[in-house]
Amino acid sequence: MKKIVGLLLLLFANQFVIAQKTITLQDCEAQFLKNNLALLAAHYNIDVSKALTIQARIWDNPTFSADLNAYNPENNKYFDIGVNGQKAFSIEQIIYMGGKKRNEIQLAKTNEKIAELQFDDLLRSLKLQLRRSFFIVYFNAKNLENSDKQIAHIQELVNSYTVQTQKGNIALKELVRLQSLFLNLKNDRNEIVNSSIDEQATLKLLLGETENIVPKMTEADINKYSKNIAYDAQSLEELAKTNRPDYLQNQKNIEANEWNLKLQKSLAIPDITLGVSTDQRSGAFNNQIDALIGIPLPLWNKNKGNIKVSKFVLEQSKAEKQNANLQLQTEIAASYSKWVEAAKNYNELKPQTIADFETVYNGILENFHKRNISLLEFTDFVESYNLAAVQMNELKKKVVLSGEELNNTINKDLF
Repeated sequence: MKKIVGLLLLLFANQFVIAQKTITLQDCEAQFLKNNLALLAAHYNIDVSKALTIQARIWDNPTFSADLNAYNPENNKYFDIGVNGQKAFSIEQIIYMGGKKRNEIQLAKTNEKIAELQFDDLLRSLKLQLRRSFFIVYFNAKNLENSDKQIAHIQELVNSYTVQTQKGNIALKELVRLQSLFLNLKNDRNEIVNSSIDEQATLKLLLGETENIVPKMTEADINKYSKNIAYDAQSLEELAKTNRPDYLQNQKNIEANEWNLKLQKSLAIPDITLGVSTDQRSGAFNNQIDALIGIPLPLWNKNKGNIKVSKFVLEQSKAEKQNANLQLQTEIAASYSKWVEAAKNYNELKPQTIADFETVYNGILENFHKRNISLLEFTDFVESYNLAAVQMNELKKKVVLSGEELNNTINKDLF
């Protein structure tokens, strides 16, 4: 029975390992572009807008009509449409005036470009979300490594102190202090795990993945976010104006509303209907052929309401563009300042500092086992060390995330 239980546990452990997928950021983004359902669904909007452009180019079909005799009272004959009967045929085609078709086509083309920009903006937003989750999961894993190492050491001490307390060799208050430190570490670990669970869920959704993602990064991948860039806030703003799809969309919205205003004005111009007809006997001549022309009289409906609406919408889109300009400036200034501060703090973090922390930690742990330092000194140091280790990891995470936010703000990879 024990062998069976052991085998089942081994199989379960193997499945747990298989259910994890180690992946680089580049591979992660490749899978995202291939599998993300939101992107796939949004891409159909582009296809729809292209189909509408095709439809806008198509003229209305010509109209064919027939006038056939139903009853001839002179000969008491039904459907007398033969050689001596009566029948008439006509075909008519509407001719658009005032540039209606041209305006309609240009409006459709502009809407097509807007759909593409909307897709690009969705891609930009989801890409930032993907990268944020990827990096947070990575740095959370680093925090968990440090936390698990300390928890394992403290767990051993708690077990040892429990035995010694029961024997009366150690005061209960010392055991309680160790247990308190242990619980604090476990609580901190639980918060990290909960954060990772949320970010893992986001990664899986974005990637269309069922396995847990294990991000793979190198120190070089992190260090690149602290390098100097050849841009200041002003030049970044100019760069964003040429790259940001949401900003470009505001410009295209104005263009679309201008074409719509032209279209509404052209709709007030009557169209002409041209045609030709043939009549067997009811006209002035037998088998006569007539030319047809028709035009509606613009007496009441001159499309004034729609023209006014189009003007208001155009002015509204211009105001929205001005607001977008201000918002863009604010976003870039904030993102740039955050990155500058994060890069400065990260560059002040020397590799030797991390090595010194590890050396001191190992030394403190060894001296505590040798009873060279008190329990109070040891627990104080462990709490300080844990806080420092987390903060050093946070410095790395902040420079990466602030760099990605700056990338997103201008829609260009600077790092």
